[in-house]
Amino acid sequence: MKKFKLTKNFSSSFGNISYDIQGEGPPIILVHGTPWSSFNWRHIIPALSQWFTVYYYDLLGYGQSEKPNGNVSLGIQDKIFSELLDHWDLKNPIVIGHDFGGTTVLRTHLLRKRNFEKIILVDPVAIAPWGSDFFSHVNKHEKVFQGIPEYIHKSMVSTYVQGAKYKAMDQETLEGIVEPWQSPKGQSAFYRQIAQADQKYTDEIESLYSKITQPVLIVWGEQDSWIPLESGHKLHNKIKTSTFTSIPNAGHLVQEDQPTELMSCILKFLFDKYA
Repeated sequence: MKKFKLTKNFSSSFGNISYDIQGEGPPIILVHGTPWSSFNWRHIIPALSQWFTVYYYDLLGYGQSEKPNGNVSLGIQDKIFSELLDHWDLKNPIVIGHDFGGTTVLRTHLLRKRNFEKIILVDPVAIAPWGSDFFSHVNKHEKVFQGIPEYIHKSMVSTYVQGAKYKAMDQETLEGIVEPWQSPKGQSAFYRQIAQADQKYTDEIESLYSKITQPVLIVWGEQDSWIPLESGHKLHNKIKTSTFTSIPNAGHLVQEDQPTELMSCILKFLFDKYA
């Protein structure tokens, strides 16, 4: 398997962020979720880079970015994203956020007051209630999980992430997702980010969704077993400027299950100005 490697680095106020840039044209930023990394955008990046300058990075505590012992919660990811926007000197880019990446985009816009030309949200964590029994269990027993044998940890992570896909996950995809979590530091980071997941970070902004004036596209995998399709419809109803579309035969990882269909939805949404 060809290794997915980020070649650039940014020193944020909270830790080092790995990122990369491809293509030419108007700026568009990809923000991944949990427990993913920019690796999961690998099918989308080459296609988008034909029309756009594509910026993509790993959240603090994920992928190839620094995995500090401290705070990697949603409470700081928007602050880091805002710093990245300054570093890239981007004033009004298009943004695409998946899962926690969607949360980060929304928090950055609503709390950090950063403007985006258009917003695309793919199965975002945005509507209460969210979280799972697994999240709650890790929160209560984080140190126990951090100390389990490596082979058990790998098996747990592998089983967990495969549940996000509707189609069977091929070995290359599975290895690319699991690899960043497969070291003592990676294992600690995996359970740390789960333990720090807290609904309060979406409760802070949910009442503000009606204030969004930018065009928003909400895309949802119809077979998403992690966040139900109903949550997508609720979010659509809260964001007055949003368009909603669902993609069949796709789970929570739409960009892995149906990358071509996702690209079609994205380009159709952006077509008016850039096609």
